[in-house]
Amino acid sequence: MTNPTTHASIAVTVDVVLFCMYQNTLHLLLVARKYPPFAGAWALPGGFVEANETLADAARRELYEETSVSELYIEQFYTFGDPGRDPRRQCVSIAHIGLCDTPPPLATSDETPQVQWHPLDHLPPVLAFDHQQIITKAHTYLQSHLEYTTLAFKLLPPRFTLAAVHHVYQQILGEALNRAIFEGLLRATGALIAVPHHHQPLFCLDPHCGADQFVLRWREAR
Repeated sequence: MTNPTTHASIAVTVDVVLFCMYQNTLHLLLVARKYPPFAGAWALPGGFVEANETLADAARRELYEETSVSELYIEQFYTFGDPGRDPRRQCVSIAHIGLCDTPPPLATSDETPQVQWHPLDHLPPVLAFDHQQIITKAHTYLQSHLEYTTLAFKLLPPRFTLAAVHHVYQQILGEALNRAIFEGLLRATGALIAVPHHHQPLFCLDPHCGADQFVLRWREAR
């Protein structure tokens, strides 16, 4: 057994990739860094985990402190720890994905003089640290959860049209899906409940549909 006192001290951080449907396209939230390293560069909201703080609490705290965003869905999706990813010291980041259906109010902070939504397909050419890699991984994670989870529905309001679901799936996938076939597949999941509405058919997710019951074979709509 090795002596733990001989191991290097490694810092633990959190980063949050917050997705939102903004101006009808898939966006994510970036902050401009005020201080080195990467002063002036765009980055994901995040920072160091404090003592006696859970990772989820740290992610929510950093997101709120840097952007004023709170009260939304967040989950862990990957860990990044390559040596040299942070020039200050060896650092492991626990990355989280966040999803919201409408853009929440934003505010800057002393550390983040700019907070801004960016289209996923038109990000700044250079991002701080390894944040481009984290974003790419988050996008892949979201895509991989479209068939067997309702994760994408967190980008929609509680009541939605079938066309809105179709649009969100196309935005996440970055490809066109046959709308008629997709809507038929969506109805076949049995996960939707029709909501009475005077102007257009609206739906909501069935609260009794378990996480292991949802199957949307969206690939058949290609």
